[in-house]
Amino acid sequence: MDHRALEEKSHSADIDRELKGRLKISVTLTAIIFVAELAGGYLTNSLALMSDAAHVFMDVLALSLSWFAIYISEMPPTNKRTYGLHRAEVFVSFINSFVLFIVTFVIFYKAYQRFFSPEPVESIGMIIVAVIGLLVNIVVALWLHRFAGSDLNIKSAFIHVIGDAAASIGVIAGAAVIYYTGWYPADPLISFVIGFIILFGTVGIMKESSHILLEGVPKEIDFDSVLKDIKAFRGVNGVHSLHIWSICHNVYALSAHVDIAPTERWRMGEIFEEINGKLAQTHHIFYTTLQAECLGCEQNDVLRKLAHKEHNHNHLH
Repeated sequence: MDHRALEEKSHSADIDRELKGRLKISVTLTAIIFVAELAGGYLTNSLALMSDAAHVFMDVLALSLSWFAIYISEMPPTNKRTYGLHRAEVFVSFINSFVLFIVTFVIFYKAYQRFFSPEPVESIGMIIVAVIGLLVNIVVALWLHRFAGSDLNIKSAFIHVIGDAAASIGVIAGAAVIYYTGWYPADPLISFVIGFIILFGTVGIMKESSHILLEGVPKEIDFDSVLKDIKAFRGVNGVHSLHIWSICHNVYALSAHVDIAPTERWRMGEIFEEINGKLAQTHHIFYTTLQAECLGCEQNDVLRKLAHKEHNHNHLH
């Protein structure tokens, strides 16, 4: 490894170390706000605060998963789990978002009851807790902003924090309405709004997580563009059995059979190397498995259907 590569590796390690430190503090602060809003909502009888606490829990989850992702990316694969534990973050995302999906409907039910049978709410306590939550979210957002542009996990967590800051503003507005007008239905109305924000976020996370768990093509990647780029190389007659999937939220993999022209098979390794370089540079796919044309497969069968029991196939080597 040359001197420049060592410097880049060292710089990357420094960034990961700084990011882990910021995420650790962010998780701690956000978890404290979650407990404070949950307790504050109970003490002030504010459903809006308790709903916002559920939303803050999504932030705690998002930040924790981003922190977790950095640690598991450093763990080596084993002969039992050849990809390591990268999928753990996706699985946890799905389970927690599903639980929050159920919690959202509980919030809707309680808000519906409260709207038609309003209960007194301590507006001053609501404002104090919500303002503290807003300030913490602003601090966390500022800490993560620099990293959000280059890391999908951090970007997701950053968006969650911004959404919670907006929800805190809604709680403050509702508390102000109650304080000046005594109109208690403002509290369940804010709960409805926050519930819809949570619902929108959880459905998005569930869709994304299930898409990854079902080996779907990453939304950031254009399948047809990848196919076109592979076929564009000199010596490539065609491509079939092309599969593109995500190992986790921001790690992509690809496998394919490549039909090499008979006159170009002597430089098959060079062609594969060129394809790998293009996939990494243009599509950010760094984990690839390419093999020569399968003699037992149909021509131009780009999306070959997988059978539960495969027939014997012969491949060129």
